[in-house]
Amino acid sequence: MPPISVLDLAPVPLGAPPAEALRNTLELAQHAERWGYRRYWLAEHHNMVGIASAATAVVIGHVAGSTRTIRVGAGGIMLPNHAPLIIAEQFGTLEALYPERIDLGVGRAPGTDPRTLRALRRDPTSADTFPQDVLELQALLGPLQPGQVVQAVPGTGLKVPIWILGSSLFGAQLAALLGLPYAFASHFAPDALMAALQVYRERFQPSEQLERPYAMVGVTVIAAETDGAARRLFTSAQQQFTNMLRGTRGQLPPPIDDIDRYWSPTEKEQASKMLACSFVGSPETVRAGLESFVERTGAEEVIVAAAIHDHAARLRSYELLASILADGG
Repeated sequence: MPPISVLDLAPVPLGAPPAEALRNTLELAQHAERWGYRRYWLAEHHNMVGIASAATAVVIGHVAGSTRTIRVGAGGIMLPNHAPLIIAEQFGTLEALYPERIDLGVGRAPGTDPRTLRALRRDPTSADTFPQDVLELQALLGPLQPGQVVQAVPGTGLKVPIWILGSSLFGAQLAALLGLPYAFASHFAPDALMAALQVYRERFQPSEQLERPYAMVGVTVIAAETDGAARRLFTSAQQQFTNMLRGTRGQLPPPIDDIDRYWSPTEKEQASKMLACSFVGSPETVRAGLESFVERTGAEEVIVAAAIHDHAARLRSYELLASILADGG
C-alpha cells in the first residue's frame, strides 16, 4: 500500500457552528500525525455552510502550529480566486514558520457558485490564465532573479512544493508539462481518472521539483467495526451528494437507516457515480477495496476524505484505516 494522507473538508455537522468543525479538524490532524499519515490537506470553498475551511491558509497555519511532523497543505487553493503574489506570500509565510512541512496544491475551479464568484471579485474568465498563474507562482517562490522588482516576502527562494489538482485531462496535461506532482479529485469526480493518469504519465517532463511522475488519487473511506455500521455512516455522504444534485447544499446530515427512502432512483444513480471511488465497510472490506484500487491506478499516494457526521466515528474510521497500513495492508 502506498502512503496514505488525509483530505479534510472541515465538515460542519448539522446543528453545529463552524468553530466545532475547526476544533474537530485540529483533533483529527493531531491523531493523523500519531497514526502515521503522510500529509494533511484542507480545501478552499466559499459560501458553503457545511465547510469551514474557506480561509484555507489560516486553517493550515492553525493545524501546522499544533502538530510537529506531518506535512500540512492545501488541497487546494483555487488559484484564479487570488493574485499569485498573495498566495506566494501566504504560503511563503507558512513555510518560514513550519519549514519543509507545507504543500501548496492549486486548482482552477472557483470552489463556489457563480454568485459567490462575483462576491469574490473574480473575473469569470480568470481560469483561462491558470497556467500562466502557476508559472508566476513558481517564479515568486523560486530564487530571486537579477532585476526582479516584485518579490514575495516571505516566499522568494523557499520553493514550497506546488501540486496541480484536477478532475479532468486539463490538469493532467499541465502537471505533466510543468513536471509537477498531480492530485486527481476522484473522491467526487472519478469519471476521467484513468484517462488523466495515463495522460499525466505519458507526457510527464522532468523538472527541478520532480524527476518522475507522482500521482495522488482521492478516495472516500468510511471504516467501522462492521460493514453494516460503516454503510450507515456512509449515508451522511450519500445525503450530502443528493442534496448537491438538488441544489440544496447544507451542513453534513446525520446518518439514516434507509438511504433508498431519501433519494430517487435517478439521484441514486448520479450520486453513486460521483461516489464510485468510495470504500465502505470493516477493515477487511476496506483493505480489499483499496488494494484493488491502488493496483488498478498505480497511484503513488492515496488521499482520503471521510464525511462522517459523528466526530468520534470519524476519528475511529481514520484509526481503523491506519491499522490497515500498520498491518502491512
